[in-house]
Amino acid sequence: MIDTHVHLQLSQYNDDLVAVLDRAAAAGVHTAIVPGTELKDSIAAAGLAATYRDAMCSLYATVGIHPTSAQTLTDDVLETLADLASEQRVVAIGEIGLDYYWPERENRGWTCAPPEVQRDALRHQLALATDLDLPVVIHDRDAHKDTLEILSRWKRNNPGARGVLHSYAGGPDLLRDVLDLGFYIGIDGPVTFRKANDLHAVARLVPLDRLLLETDGPYLTPEPHRGRRNEPAYIPLIATRIAELKGQPAEEIAEATTANAEALFGLS
Repeated sequence: MIDTHVHLQLSQYNDDLVAVLDRAAAAGVHTAIVPGTELKDSIAAAGLAATYRDAMCSLYATVGIHPTSAQTLTDDVLETLADLASEQRVVAIGEIGLDYYWPERENRGWTCAPPEVQRDALRHQLALATDLDLPVVIHDRDAHKDTLEILSRWKRNNPGARGVLHSYAGGPDLLRDVLDLGFYIGIDGPVTFRKANDLHAVARLVPLDRLLLETDGPYLTPEPHRGRRNEPAYIPLIATRIAELKGQPAEEIAEATTANAEALFGLS
């Protein structure tokens, strides 16, 4: 199995990263993809992918500027991202997208890019993905309409455009629009939550050939570990719950999502 989105470069994994990868391998997770969200942690993600390329759970990376940090996307940063993306273990541009939740939180205590800056940064990074013929990893929080509008325009102008809506939160109503773009759907720990009815509906509806598994660790830990740090070894819990919802064997979910990840990200 493949964890397509886990932030292993964050400090929560500093003390036991090797053990985390060993537990992942023991659980049947042989590959994990580490996404960048700022320039510094994109560099760190690419470094981890190079360092742990031969681990029992081997690592790949994506590079990009998260929408909440979109104000940091200068021409120099974009050029550095392009350089990073040329490295062998970097397989996508991301985590990029739109996040309209955080700009509305007045007491958040940190600088957050406003929506118009986020939209410009998304367009620039989509253009970079086009130039490099790479897929994208899209973050969409409370910005479904604008996200789909920008992605639809990108797809019209670039028929080879492809990617995943990571930690999909658009509910069943928007699922068809996303699938019509040819995008994959990333599902993570909340699918195991008892009251996540919309996500349960999405898991039932999404075609098996368009599904990806992810933890989004250290966040969104699945049951029964909710409240603790998330890690790739918990991917089987997510696969099992999706299998229950779809009425299919967990082995089929594992095999299909592995093949999907390999196809989207060009993994060997």
